[in-house]
This record gives sequence, C-alpha cells and structure tokens, in this order.
Amino acid sequence: MNKPLAYLREVLSNYTNEGQHYPSQLLSKIANNHYNTERDFVLDLSEQEIQYLNSILPNELSNAMESEDFPRVQQLNEVYELLF
Repeated sequence: MNKPLAYLREVLSNYTNEGQHYPSQLLSKIANNHYNTERDFVLDLSEQEIQYLNSILPNELSNAMESEDFPRVQQLNEVYELLF
C-alpha cells in the first residue's frame, strides 16, 4: 500500500466508532481494491465519499501541523489535493 493511503487508513480508523457509514466504507475500499496510487483511489470515490473526506481532512491536516508531524501532513495532503 502506498504511504498516502496508509496514512488515510489510519485517519479513517479513528472515525469508525462515531457511527458514520463512510469511514468503514472507505476503509473497505482501501483494503479490497489495492490501489496503486492515491489518484486511483480518488477516481474510485463517489461524490458523497469525496465530500466526507473534504470534511475531515482539513482538521486532520491542521492537527498534524500542530504536532509538527510533517510526514503525515505531506502524505495526507497528497490525497486531499486530489479531491478537488
């Protein structure tokens, strides 16, 4: 698995206990489809999944910046930029 999707998988796992459908759905896509690139993953997303990621990733990027986890910022940003 490529690094951006590995970081995204970690982020999504933090949201699975909140009773939302999208984190589990996206985790399943990552696990079952073996995407070669984060672009392949993003191209396979529904509009609702894109909206969901757009709603959580800015906060996750902000948290990573605050904790100075720059590799995490870089990897998550690679996915986030493709959502637009």
